[in-house]
Amino acid sequence: MTSIHRNKMVVAHSVNPHAPQHEVETNRALARWLANILGLEYGGSHDSREHAGRDLYLLPTQTLIGAEAALRLGIKGPEDLWGGYVDHDFICTKAIAHGLLNKDAVAPKGWSPLFAKLTRGVVLDGVSVFSLKDARPAAEHLLYAGPIRFKPIHACAGRGQRVISSLAEFDEIVAAPDAQSVFRDGVVLEQNLSGVRTQSVGQSFINGKVMSYCGVQHLTHDNEGLEVYGGSDLLVVQGGYIELLGLELPDDVREAVRLAQVFDDAANQAFPTFFASRRNYDIAQGVDTGGQPRGGVLEQSWRMGGASSAEVAALQVFVEDPSTRAVRVSSVETYTDQPLPAGATEIYRGTAENSDFLLKYVTVQPYDG
Repeated sequence: MTSIHRNKMVVAHSVNPHAPQHEVETNRALARWLANILGLEYGGSHDSREHAGRDLYLLPTQTLIGAEAALRLGIKGPEDLWGGYVDHDFICTKAIAHGLLNKDAVAPKGWSPLFAKLTRGVVLDGVSVFSLKDARPAAEHLLYAGPIRFKPIHACAGRGQRVISSLAEFDEIVAAPDAQSVFRDGVVLEQNLSGVRTQSVGQSFINGKVMSYCGVQHLTHDNEGLEVYGGSDLLVVQGGYIELLGLELPDDVREAVRLAQVFDDAANQAFPTFFASRRNYDIAQGVDTGGQPRGGVLEQSWRMGGASSAEVAALQVFVEDPSTRAVRVSSVETYTDQPLPAGATEIYRGTAENSDFLLKYVTVQPYDG
């Protein structure tokens, strides 16, 4: 990973023009913080006229999709952004975690059977569906082994997901007025585990530094009572996965790192034009319907995510003290109005998409291993 040119300007970029305020402001806060750490100029939110001709380092809120978008933003490779690039929309969603029902199933342009083949042993049992005609046969195939989880591929933070235990329940979804468009956009039908613990494993490549991490996600409830993302506790090390695995880690964490590595390598092989400087993977570990332990990669995040603030906090520690081997960092999202904990860094305080209040902050603790 090459260093960022000193003339680059760090710029936030909210890809979705209708993004909620908390997402836009979080994007700006992280871009400003990163610019300060790297000693670069901060240019605010991306503006095609204002930033025309400038050499930019972009922090997009979503994975960039398509050569036209990358060209328009001046993105040529991973040294130009903290995030990722793919040729087609589905590649940066949950959809790539599973294969299609069969060779005759509807597939989006750019679909790679190779990816599903390479990752078969590191994901849960599941099928990606892109048409209503393939939906019921896929559900019937999977329900034979137990309950399944219905996951629209563009949903995030657990929203829109349902656990389905019977074909009758699934038929209710298929009969809904919007079923045609929902399945055309893409749905993952996946084996449902009980007692799930979600591990986060990933890497960031910023200004010549490589950081690798493992950790766990927490859930919280928003003001509508929905269970949503509530933060991540990460152990971050300077270096690659070799350095991460050089730490004292429990066996389940080591297994999560192995699964993430296979998934990450498969993306590089199956999608040769893909690149990313932030690579985060969610791994579910739980118990299947037969009572056996089971784990698998759920999805990837090649963009700014909930744990990004923790990664920036870790980067600051490593930049300020290059001799630091590892550090523990936590990102927190809470819908309860409360004072900031001592020593925490506030990322966002204000309204949320489905709530009158949302607080995001980061804490840092030394690694004592």
